[in-house]
Formats: sequence, C-alpha cells, structure tokens
Amino acid sequence: MFLIRRPTQKIIEAFLLKQAGSGFSYSEVGATKSAPPGSYTVDHNRIRIGRGREAFERGKENIRRWQMFNLGWVDLFPRNAPIIAGTTVAPVVRHFGFWSLNACRIVYVIQEPRRFGFAYGTLREHAEKGEERFSIEWSEDDSVYYDILAFSRPRQVPVRVALPLSRMLQKRFARDSMKAMLFQ
Repeated sequence: MFLIRRPTQKIIEAFLLKQAGSGFSYSEVGATKSAPPGSYTVDHNRIRIGRGREAFERGKENIRRWQMFNLGWVDLFPRNAPIIAGTTVAPVVRHFGFWSLNACRIVYVIQEPRRFGFAYGTLREHAEKGEERFSIEWSEDDSVYYDILAFSRPRQVPVRVALPLSRMLQKRFARDSMKAMLFQ
C-alpha cells in the first residue's frame, strides 16, 4: 500500500487486522532454510558483530527487539512483535517523498545453541514477493555474525516499473540494518 503521508497508528492497526487471514504472496515458503529459488533476486549480507557468548546473547536480544528495523526511515509494527511463527508484522517505509505499508508473516524461527533468528515472508499486501531471513550465528572461531538472506521480486506494477529504485532501497536496508545491529 502506497501513501502520501505517514500512516497513523489506527491505519496500521486496521491494515494488520485485515492481513490476519491473508496468505503468502509466493509459493516457495521456507526456502531461506536451504537454497533460495533461482527465479528471484537473491541478496545475502553478513557482518561480524562481536566475539563470544556475550556478543551472541546480545545479538539474539537485538533480533528479539527487531533492532534491525530501527533505522529512522523504516519502522515496524507492532514494534515488539513476538518472534513466533505466524506473527504478522507491517514494515512502514519512508522513501522518495511517500510511504509504503507492507505485510509480512514469520514463516519459521531458528533456535539452536549457536544460531538464532527467523524468516518472514511477504503477504498479498506487499509490494514485493519473497522471503527474508535474519539471524545471529556464533561460529566455531568465536566470531558472532549478523546474517541476512533474502529472495524477492516485484509483485506490484509500480515496483516493476521502478525496479532500479526498489533494488537501491533493498541494498540500503541491508546496509543500514547491519549498521543497526552493530554494538554501540
């Protein structure tokens, strides 16, 4: 949904309520667990955020708080959505003088001794279609990484027409998201 003004809390809540029964906009649900489908644009970004158990625990907490969306030009609603499969969220993005409101649902959660995160997939009320995985990984060399794996392609006509701008926003999100996950 494209808007000329920032959506109000009431508009966002109504949007999320409407999305409760909506299905995914793509058929490859869960594909970020293994190999993303080749018919999509794939982005994989990774940054070292620290070392050791403390960095891993801090990274997990940042994922739980959706810190990777604390960017100034992107907000997430509800802000403290639980990291549980089936949770529906709405990223709100300010770009190029207008706003977009999109719908995503958590597909799966990763809870392993040295890996934590989740993937969400786009619902029918999203400008793109695809899936994105956000995870924290504690490697054998004691390094801790924030990792983003996404596959997507335009779903709505305006996004298809403006594909270079859409790709620019996706790259900006990855860059800013990684920066937001670095420990201050």
